[in-house]
Amino acid sequence: MQVFHTISALRDTLKPLRHQAAAPKIALVPTMGNLHSGHVTLVKKAKELADIVVVSVFVNPTQFGVGEDFDTYPRTLEADVVKLTEAGANFVFAPSVEEMYPTYPNNVQVLSGDISKILCANTRPTHFDGVGLVVSKLFNIVQPDIAVFGKKDYQQLAIIRQLVAELNFPIEIVGVDIVRAEDGLALSSRNQYLSEAERQLAPTLQKSLQQLANELKTANFADFDKIIDGAIDKLNRVTVADSGFKVDYLAVKNRLLQPPKPTDKDLVILTAAFLGKKTRLLDNLEFSREMNQELNQPSASDFNQQLTTASVKD
Repeated sequence: MQVFHTISALRDTLKPLRHQAAAPKIALVPTMGNLHSGHVTLVKKAKELADIVVVSVFVNPTQFGVGEDFDTYPRTLEADVVKLTEAGANFVFAPSVEEMYPTYPNNVQVLSGDISKILCANTRPTHFDGVGLVVSKLFNIVQPDIAVFGKKDYQQLAIIRQLVAELNFPIEIVGVDIVRAEDGLALSSRNQYLSEAERQLAPTLQKSLQQLANELKTANFADFDKIIDGAIDKLNRVTVADSGFKVDYLAVKNRLLQPPKPTDKDLVILTAAFLGKKTRLLDNLEFSREMNQELNQPSASDFNQQLTTASVKD
C-alpha cells in the first residue's frame, strides 16, 4: 500500500490506471483518520465494489466551527496506515491543510442546499458547507467511480447524494449501515472522549431510538410531536454521577430528510446528544410505520391541519 501526501503524486499514480485497456474501478473512502472498525467496514465494502480503493485521511478544518475540537481531534496516521493495510486498501491520501487549501482560510466555499440547514446545522451552522467543499475536492482529485460513506452520518450522506446529483459528478454513492459496539453504541472516533461512567451510559441513546421507533410504528400521525417530546424529556433526565444527556435534536423525517406526511411509511429517527462535557453522540434508526388505515389516515377535513401542526422538530 502506498501513502501519498500531495495531490500531484496521487494523480500521477491514478492517471495511467484509468488509461489501461481494462480500466480498474476506483472507490474512495473519505475519513478524518483515528480509524476504528466502522471505518474498516467501509474499506471492506469498497473492496467488494471496486478494484482499487483510495482512503483519504484528512482532518478537514472547514467543517469545524469556532470552539470545536479541530486542534485536539486525534491524529493517528501511523496506526491508521496499519489498519488500512490489513483491510486491503491500495492507496492512502493524507494531505496537509496547506496542500488541500493553499489559500486557507480565504478558500472558496461550497454552499449546500436546504437539508444542510436543519438538524446538525442548528448547533453547527457551517459544518456541512465545509463537508461539501472537502468532498467536492476529493472527488475532483481522485475521480472515483464509487464513494463509500457510513450511515451514522445520515444527514451528511443525504447532502452528499444531493451534491453529486446537482454537480453532475459521475460517481455512485454507497451508504453502509452503522457499525455498533456489542452494547449498541454507534462507533465513532469521538467515543474515546467519554469517561468510563459516560461510556456505560452511552448505549442509552440507541435504546431510546429503538423504543421511540416501536412506539411510532403504530402511533397516530397526529400524536408524533407529543411522543417525540416525551422521548426528549426522558433522555434529558438520564444521568450518572455528574454526567448526563443533553439532547441537541431528536427528529423524525422521511428518508429524504423532509418533514414526514401522514401517508409516509418509511421514516428515520435522527438524533444528536451531548454526553458529559465534550462528547457529542450521533445516531439514527430507520423504521417503517404500520399503516393502519383507521389510525393513520386523517379525514379530509383534518389533512391540511395535520400537515401544518404535525411537522416534527428540526
